[in-house]
Amino acid sequence: MAVVAGCSPAGGGGTRAVPGPASAPPAVGPVAGTPGWQLAHPGPEHAIEGFADRTSVTPGERVRLFVSTTASSYQVTAFRIGDYAASDALAVWTSSRVAGGVQAPAVVQPPTDTVVAPWNPSLTVGTDGWPPGDYLLRLDGDNGAQQYVPLTVRTPSNQGRVVLVNAVTTWQAYNRWGGYNLYKGPDGRRESRSRAVTFDRPYESGMSGAGQFLQFELAFVRVAERSGAPLGYATDIDLHADPHLLDGARAVVTPGHDEYWSTAMRTAATQARDRGVNLAFLGGNEVYRHIRLAPTTLGANRLEINYKSAGEDPVSHTDPAESTQDWRQPPDPRPESVLVGGYYSCFPGRADLVVAEPGNWLLDGIVRDGERLPGVVGVEYARVNLSVPTPRPLEVLFHSPVTCGTTRRSEFSDATYYTTASGAGVFSTGTQDWVCGMDPDCKGGGEGGRVAQVLAAISTRLLQQFAAGPAGLAHPAHDNLARLGIDGAARAPDPRLPPDGPAEH
Repeated sequence: MAVVAGCSPAGGGGTRAVPGPASAPPAVGPVAGTPGWQLAHPGPEHAIEGFADRTSVTPGERVRLFVSTTASSYQVTAFRIGDYAASDALAVWTSSRVAGGVQAPAVVQPPTDTVVAPWNPSLTVGTDGWPPGDYLLRLDGDNGAQQYVPLTVRTPSNQGRVVLVNAVTTWQAYNRWGGYNLYKGPDGRRESRSRAVTFDRPYESGMSGAGQFLQFELAFVRVAERSGAPLGYATDIDLHADPHLLDGARAVVTPGHDEYWSTAMRTAATQARDRGVNLAFLGGNEVYRHIRLAPTTLGANRLEINYKSAGEDPVSHTDPAESTQDWRQPPDPRPESVLVGGYYSCFPGRADLVVAEPGNWLLDGIVRDGERLPGVVGVEYARVNLSVPTPRPLEVLFHSPVTCGTTRRSEFSDATYYTTASGAGVFSTGTQDWVCGMDPDCKGGGEGGRVAQVLAAISTRLLQQFAAGPAGLAHPAHDNLARLGIDGAARAPDPRLPPDGPAEH
């Protein structure tokens, strides 16, 4: 039954692929999984690290790994992340031992201060028989150090599926490997940040090499696979590059933190919604930063460009629609609320999630009116703001008092649901920590288990109903903004905020 992926060093000559378990484990079912997949010994910085020349592949495609290590040899194990009886992961492939070596230091490319790892490929991995899903390739050096390399095995056809989109552009924006990301340079100053970042480098050791997957996506993937909904897998690079990615899809879900969107990504999601595809945004800062994608020497769409300023971006005068200031800013303002429903408000803020509409189809029988889920709002959050374009009818499900940590303004975080003429339903949590809250260990203490149960139950119902087709046909939104006292005058933007929006994060 086993179909084992091939592995060869880049310079030629074969290494033996070690057989793993059956090649096509069901996404849901009594599969034992593989305990001990987590990093036990991350090791010191640069002890072992790597990246892939693809953010995603379809089953059977090959991917090259670029690895640098102080170890004399290392081994790679591919773990599929999901819902398994004894673990969150299943080992589907293991390489033989590969000779290690330290590769060239990072290069910082002007004028955008783009950090590149100018490395030679270390091995090529085939993915024959790997089922679609989210994978972590664990690098285990004989020096005891371990790190991950993330890889999505995308679904060849998303017909009838709920598509989970890994937010790799946001992971890369925050990645400080080599000293730079889209927020800061080595001196910690905003002015010295990169204006473009590349996937041609590892994720930093503080991310365990896995980007933001462990923090913002893992807990949701576990619940999604347990839900029984038919799932598809992709990255936001696929959403950008493949105009047919969402053909026949029932829904699209972006977990946790999906801040950085290209025009093509936003167009694909909008067009899908307008033909009846449901959307769910499980973070509090979605579709906020506008990016462009460009090729590198390793392939298409591996350079992520974001100046955060129309004045700095060279295309702002020649092609203002592609200038990479925030989506809500001039010269071509298109606030995220048009698609998401809510409007990003603040970083940082922390509060309880408070139930406002317990009779809504998503919440009915799971929570009670006014119930508080401790600590789920934050550390970024969104609210309904009728001073900007906002879809109607819009139903607020959670309306949570919170104080913005930068302005000290008292306001609300809002989880919203709206429906469209196409029948699509669009849900937004309005908080970055919804996915964290789905992990019983995330919030700690006795409350963590209760919070995780509630958020998992709501998310499971969402997935199952979204998988059934256009949710608005069976569950139209009932506008409740007036009842909650939400009006345009009371929700105008705070004039104390800087011109380019809420505080940097």
